[in-house]
Amino acid sequence: MLRRLFLLAALALSTPALAVELGDDGLHKPAWLRETFKDLRDDLAEANAEGKRLMLVYEQRGCIYCTEMHEKVFTDPAIEKLIRDHYFVVQLNLFGDVEVTDFDGTVLSEKDMALRWGVMFTPTLIFLPENVPEGVPAPDAAVAMMPGAIGKGMFQSLLIWVRDRGYDSGENFQRFVAERMTENQ
Repeated sequence: MLRRLFLLAALALSTPALAVELGDDGLHKPAWLRETFKDLRDDLAEANAEGKRLMLVYEQRGCIYCTEMHEKVFTDPAIEKLIRDHYFVVQLNLFGDVEVTDFDGTVLSEKDMALRWGVMFTPTLIFLPENVPEGVPAPDAAVAMMPGAIGKGMFQSLLIWVRDRGYDSGENFQRFVAERMTENQ
């Protein structure tokens, strides 16, 4: 009996506690992710109807930085609450073939849209404003783009800065982060 308990404990400790389910495409699928037709105009309208901000997340199969974000950053309770309460998140696959319709009406596969938008790293997070002018592609309309994995404190700050429209006031994001870090010490 004791041996069985030891084996169960060893197994539990060797399994990542915060593993996030992978989809058939090899990308992480947290519960707050939205499955859409990837027409960004419709996604923005739906996000606005819910009082949320549209966030696009480019990822790829086997990305260690995506895994890091999903298992260590997105699962932080405060961050997960910010995402669920304030963001409408649409996942895009850096090498995917699903069609994406940009705000300017351009329709391309996920991988070709990544090339058009200059997405080179995964994860890349793209935050959109509530209103995108007609004919403007997503990266030109974005209020923030974050290529690569970032830590909990920086990501939480980014979510708050975008939610509170720090960019409207001209507030420098790095200064915002530094002030938050000083306040939390």
